[in-house]
Amino acid sequence: MFEYFTEHAKRAIVAGQDEALVLGHDFMGTEHLLLGLAATPDSTAGAILTASGAGLDRTRTATVQTLEAAGVFGTGAQDARDALSVLGIDVDEIKRRADGTFGEGAFQYPRPAYTPHAKKALELTLREWQSCGHDKEHPGDGIGTEHMLLGLLAEQEGRAHQVLASLAVDEDALRTAARERAGYASGQS
Repeated sequence: MFEYFTEHAKRAIVAGQDEALVLGHDFMGTEHLLLGLAATPDSTAGAILTASGAGLDRTRTATVQTLEAAGVFGTGAQDARDALSVLGIDVDEIKRRADGTFGEGAFQYPRPAYTPHAKKALELTLREWQSCGHDKEHPGDGIGTEHMLLGLLAEQEGRAHQVLASLAVDEDALRTAARERAGYASGQS
């Protein structure tokens, strides 16, 4: 599926994973997908979020507050590092070598696993893209960040909704702006 994503959408996914790692989370939830979109302000969804008051810094703060209120704190993925250490694999040495070869920050381990809600949001992203008349035979410009935002808004149970609510962001306005940019015919739902 990711082969149909635009470069902006791919960067948003990676940015969301990076945000999860920076926050010490070993999972990728809808809140991290939202952070990834906010972290790409030059993308369609990033611009929509920024204009609505959900820029990266505010969204990151709201995400941390939402997760901490739910009792979710950064873990740093230490369990995976410990398991590899038992096998004689030094993750820090691999990181040092990768940074030396590919540049600082090139290697981050482990990449966070998607939560069921994040997976559902990505499935809904594909459906939103298809609703615009695209498919594998007629991909158009590809699955963009606007489709990701629509998929995220359509997934009703992830924490992204709590984050947006804490920022007093109007989800209907986000949805309307994203649909306009995604090419929905006016009046189509």
